[in-house]
Amino acid sequence: MARRRNTFTRFSLLSVAALALACCGPGGAPPSIADASAQVVTAPDVPSPLGSYLAARHAQQVHDYAAAASLMEKALADDPNNFDLVRRAFVLRVSEGHIAEAVPLASRIVDLDGNSGLPAIVLLVEEIKAGKFDAAAERAKTLSRAGPQRFAMPLLTAWIEAARKNQAGARQALDQMGDLKGLEPLRNLHLGMIADFAGDTDGAQKAYDTLLAGDAPPTFRVVQVVGNFLERHSRSEAAKQLYQRFAAEDDDTGIAAAGLARIAKGETPPPLIAEPQQGAAQALFDLATLLNQRDTIDAALIYDRLALELAPNFPLAQLLAGEIRDQQDRTEDALALYRGIDPKSPVARSGQLRAALALDTLGKTDEAVAALQALATANPSDTEALVELGDVLRSHNRYQEAAQAYDQAVQRSPGADAKSWRLYYDRGVAFERSGQWPKAEADLKHALELSPDQPLVLNYLGYSWIDKGQNLPDALKMIQRAVELRPTDGYIVDSLGWAFYRLGDLPKATEFLERAIELLPEDPTINDHLGDVYWRTGREAEARYQWRRALQFGPEADDIKTIETKLDRGLEKPPQAVSGG
Repeated sequence: MARRRNTFTRFSLLSVAALALACCGPGGAPPSIADASAQVVTAPDVPSPLGSYLAARHAQQVHDYAAAASLMEKALADDPNNFDLVRRAFVLRVSEGHIAEAVPLASRIVDLDGNSGLPAIVLLVEEIKAGKFDAAAERAKTLSRAGPQRFAMPLLTAWIEAARKNQAGARQALDQMGDLKGLEPLRNLHLGMIADFAGDTDGAQKAYDTLLAGDAPPTFRVVQVVGNFLERHSRSEAAKQLYQRFAAEDDDTGIAAAGLARIAKGETPPPLIAEPQQGAAQALFDLATLLNQRDTIDAALIYDRLALELAPNFPLAQLLAGEIRDQQDRTEDALALYRGIDPKSPVARSGQLRAALALDTLGKTDEAVAALQALATANPSDTEALVELGDVLRSHNRYQEAAQAYDQAVQRSPGADAKSWRLYYDRGVAFERSGQWPKAEADLKHALELSPDQPLVLNYLGYSWIDKGQNLPDALKMIQRAVELRPTDGYIVDSLGWAFYRLGDLPKATEFLERAIELLPEDPTINDHLGDVYWRTGREAEARYQWRRALQFGPEADDIKTIETKLDRGLEKPPQAVSGG
């Protein structure tokens, strides 16, 4: 399967207790249903308000917010004074990004339940959007600091005060974030942006110097904001060094590449924040990135939607919303968000790559392949589009084509370093699966030279050697080392068990394959392997049980007939232990 990258890393770790506040309190975001499978929920002609309500709850659980909102509003129309329905319909409207439609419900909730929680935040955002900063300042004074508001209110208040040209008040608001561990970078980031917005160059530089002085490498947000500031204040060499440092690590968004291109052309970027609404949008986006993890993903989407309410063409917020909807298996929504990113934005290419992967997820693989080929052609130095192309082709067993895509990526690579191991590993797998073992072996060996303790390479090369009866002592040691590095990886543990089976050591084969089945009980290959071992050790009834399970869990088409034959006849030949050195 094609690799999916989550661009938006957090500034630093926050405690679970702190993030747990994200979904508590009146009007908070609904809890995430992390393991809900993607389903399309239609809005049927439900004969009763209760039916609409229950259908809406189901749609919400599978993150189909459009259907959930439609169904919940049907229930609300039949029972307009039901406060619980009002609150639920409000949250769904915000989750879907329909903020204007949520405002009347927010007003009703605030009138009935006081100026607290997400409804009051939505009204505050609308006042900021309209430029009613004095009214926003008054509302902010009464807002609760519980739950995610503990993070949101200091940031939003700071930008309200910045709009009122009260820089001291903005600093005081940011000080309300306190000394909660992990929030110092976020505070300094916005302290610098507010000083920059106010024309206080020295104050901005001081905040950014503090930000860069930390032990952790700068995140993409720090690079984006500080780099933009340095470029605009005739410090292009310092900006260049910052971009180069980040590009050497991971420039998935293209922020550093865009900055380096500007510097090379002698261009100066516009400021990131030209009006306070954009600053407040940046604050909400940063809060969304903090909340973008499994247990608070729904809250992350809500705050990102609010950021887009203030800045509809905010590319990073569009990209984040797309990634969240991707994680929630709402791929059509994600695709629309990716496609909505301004093509001139530095992150446009990142959105285009993700749009191609979304097309593949939606079963439009030919469109995905064409899109990735077009991206690779448009930028002759680009390798990422070719790697993604190889991944997509490999996920559909098109190994020969995948190998060609990876081969082009290798040719474009400036040189092999420790980070390049994955590219040679991927090409090696594609070569091996397409029957080109000498090329595969060379690539896997090279990947191991680049990253000697990489468990995926140790496992794949070691297993391949054992399967071919080559380099047996080294091969077994490699797989054992891979298991030491990843003892809970069921696939690697299965490899070790199968290696012992191929070597004729049935007791150890049984031990490791039983461990693998505990780790991945529904994998067809592991069930098949364990069935073979059970048969060879005289446990024929248990062997047939494992083979039936293997068929139940959807093995590859080539394996189905083999497993069915074993169920019918068992294993007729004794185990053939490999030998060689």
